[in-house]
Order: sequence, then structure tokens, then C-alpha cells
Amino acid sequence: MGTPLTDKGVVTMPHMLEPSDGDQRILALNSDGRSHPVENALAIATFVIGLVAFVSIFFPGGHVIGCWAGTLGFVMGFYSQYLSVTTGERVLNIMGIVASFVGVALGIARGGFLP
Repeated sequence: MGTPLTDKGVVTMPHMLEPSDGDQRILALNSDGRSHPVENALAIATFVIGLVAFVSIFFPGGHVIGCWAGTLGFVMGFYSQYLSVTTGERVLNIMGIVASFVGVALGIARGGFLP
């Protein structure tokens, strides 16, 4: 049986035109079908703390919060990455780790850990 060709000699792949029923396009923390409450909580906490560290550096005097939250988010993010089970948890962990790093780096550049 040959491969299906179009008029232009291009191979068609009809199964690639539409996502299958099992193909998920959203971020799901429990994509393996099992519950991971500790890993999910750590991933969400890492993301939230990283967001706090990143946003706080844009306010005057926020460098202190940015530094401490960034340090906490960075360390907790690596521990959470070590424990993570699913891709969704890993995505949140990496976003939180990057936001924490940027928060602590810019916080140090703007004044450091102490007021």
C-alpha cells in the first residue's frame, strides 16, 4: 500500500490535521490520572512566590521583598522540580524558578536584602 499523495506530490497526514481525543491542549497538573497533592501545592506555591518576587521589584522599596521571596522561590522551586511527577508541575516550577531568579537578581541590583 502506497502513501497518499496530493496533486503537488506532497504526502498528506490526515491524523495530524485534528487533535485526537487524548491530546490535551491545556495545562493539567494531574495529567497522569493520579492525584499529587503535595507536588501540586509545591508547584503552585513556587509559581506564586516567583510572581510575588518578580512583581515586587517594580515598587519603590520592594527590593527587600523581591530578594527574600526570590530566594525562597528559587530554593523551593528546585525542591519542587525534584519531586515533580507530571509535565504540568514541571512547567509551573520552571516559570516560578525563572520569575524568582529575575526577582532576586533585580532586587539585589536595586538595593539588596536589607532596607
